[in-house]
Amino acid sequence: MKKTNCSSMLRSITAILSILLLSITSVESLLAKNIQVNVAASGGLDTTLRHRKARPSSRGDATTIGGSNSKLQLLVQERHVVLENSIVRVNLSNPEGLITAIQYKDIDGNLLDHGSAEDCRGYWDVVWGGPGKNWTMVKLRTTTFKVIVQNENQIEVSFTRIWDTSLKGKVMPVNVDKRYVMLKDSSGFYTYAIFERLKGWPELSIAETRIAFKLNEDKFHHMTITDTRQREMPAYQDRQKGQPLAYPEAVLLTDPVNPVNKGEVDDKYQYSTENKDTGVHGWISANLHIGLWMIAASNEFRAGGPHKQDLTSHTGPISLAMFISSHYTGEDLAPKFKNGEPWKKVFGPVFVYVNSGPGAKKDVYTTLWEDAKAQLAKEIKSWPYSFPASDDFPASDQRGSVTGSLLIRDRYVNKRDIAGKSAYVGLAPPGDVGSWQRECKGYQFWTEANADGSFSISNVRAGEYNLFAWVPGFIGDFKHNMSIKISPGSKQNLGKLVYEPPRDGPTLWEIGFPDRSAAEFCVPEPNKKYMNKLYADREDWFRQYGTWERYSEMYPTRDLVYTIGVSQHQRDWFYAQVPRKLGNKSVPTTWSIVFKINKVLPSGTYKLRLALASATYAELQVRVNDQRAAKPLFTTGRIGKDNAIARHGIHGLYWLYTVDVPGYLLRPGKNTIFLTQTRTSSAFYGFLYDYIRLEGPPSNVA
Repeated sequence: MKKTNCSSMLRSITAILSILLLSITSVESLLAKNIQVNVAASGGLDTTLRHRKARPSSRGDATTIGGSNSKLQLLVQERHVVLENSIVRVNLSNPEGLITAIQYKDIDGNLLDHGSAEDCRGYWDVVWGGPGKNWTMVKLRTTTFKVIVQNENQIEVSFTRIWDTSLKGKVMPVNVDKRYVMLKDSSGFYTYAIFERLKGWPELSIAETRIAFKLNEDKFHHMTITDTRQREMPAYQDRQKGQPLAYPEAVLLTDPVNPVNKGEVDDKYQYSTENKDTGVHGWISANLHIGLWMIAASNEFRAGGPHKQDLTSHTGPISLAMFISSHYTGEDLAPKFKNGEPWKKVFGPVFVYVNSGPGAKKDVYTTLWEDAKAQLAKEIKSWPYSFPASDDFPASDQRGSVTGSLLIRDRYVNKRDIAGKSAYVGLAPPGDVGSWQRECKGYQFWTEANADGSFSISNVRAGEYNLFAWVPGFIGDFKHNMSIKISPGSKQNLGKLVYEPPRDGPTLWEIGFPDRSAAEFCVPEPNKKYMNKLYADREDWFRQYGTWERYSEMYPTRDLVYTIGVSQHQRDWFYAQVPRKLGNKSVPTTWSIVFKINKVLPSGTYKLRLALASATYAELQVRVNDQRAAKPLFTTGRIGKDNAIARHGIHGLYWLYTVDVPGYLLRPGKNTIFLTQTRTSSAFYGFLYDYIRLEGPPSNVA
């Protein structure tokens, strides 16, 4: 009897063990086959993160890739997912997909701000709104976790949130798929996101999409944006104690931790950069000899083209990767989707890179920055990446290329066609002339032409595009008259393209240089009360706070008068036409351009070309030889929302106007054109000029 019971018990135990073994094997099998594994949403993880070798957690499943000696590991915890190789360890909240911790080699502790809540350390976020509703800023929390790729060289995980009609008005009507990728020997990790709207979904506007990191302030104090824009930054608490200025982002530091910073202005917009120059930026810890960098090998997924400006890094310490925003453009760069309009776009991948330098090096900042730039070069060479597992990110063999050359035809400048030297040439979704700078839903691909005007645009996603261009030294925009269809592997040579910039007659006079920027004009020395020492002895004084206020100081009782042939634009044309303070109120400003014409053709038509580098809730009125004329010869009406003056942008969106000036309004000898900016509700309402030209009536040219 006892023997029978023992045998029965043994068989039962064997069966139970078999079931348990099968269960364990099934979980690992599901992971290996990219099938979703549901993990309990309770429990926690030690976020102190003192460095240790990866080990299975008592709270979840641990999968080691490539055997026990491999350094590439995925640990699935109850409330966290951990990606780790021999260099970097990254903690992600499960299933929200927030970045809660980054650890590097043997450095003790979290590189992110462990003093902040887990959802405020590293995250994707979005600012969105529905019809008739205010903007809402939310972190992109997801609801489902899934393993996409597991092998000895790569781990890719996905965090998704699926929208349905029950979420209408509560959640942005977009499916979100956030991806994180770690490669075996990589000193960092990649992240990208796929946004998708299905047909029939409700209206939507998106004002901002980005990745944000709040770094550990105990570790990181030195910020680097470019070769010349790098400094030891004030502390976040300095801002909290400081004096707010004309807008919340600008703070006068009154009692900083480091007394050297006392009296400086801290303003995140002082560190903005154009998309084309935002390949790498980040922070350095001098004590630990490490740097943490945002690296973008491409800008194809950013809105607004190569000259769109945006935030990079700033006091916090904060580091950002911006994809969509209304900064320096206004709502023109906030994509608006009609009721039922489908859409899909991949943002990224971007690379979060961590590096270190030997302790013996004297200049740790230069060492780490040069290495970060070298890493950017490697990433660019590898673009488009071959490793993203999503079908929505096409590899190089699924893309095409376009080549050609651009010539400029302006017979009043040269009898022959001119090579489009340094022209910016790009492919963007189909639209009107110049529409690329307001394009924010699709992808754009840009290059800078060679000295002979030749250009090559590679790695273009399949689709339909227009080819656009603009050339420094010439006004206006070029658009090729044929649409371009890119298919996988296609190589198209467009041959010689000719751009004829706006021109009706010979130049009588001009002010400035047509490069879509006001930087060449008179940017005054800033008020020493509002200095940022980084820009103290530089040409880009426009990045200093309060330069716009200097206009009222330089012209306290009368406005700017510019005399052709006498005045110089670098010295005498103020960079921004803004209201003038008159006592306790602001008044419109009228600038005068004084010029002489020896012989006037009364029956002819003269052309005044007005190229604006920026407009902010402003109106420009033009009058000729009669400042008090009740009706202006021309008005723009109220235009622009880019706020570039307040944000130290030196340019926003580009505007080009042509004003017909009847010859009978002019007279032989002295003439005056009056330019009035009428709007005065804010000190920042106004214009940044790019270039002004007066052309005579058409004449015979060879």
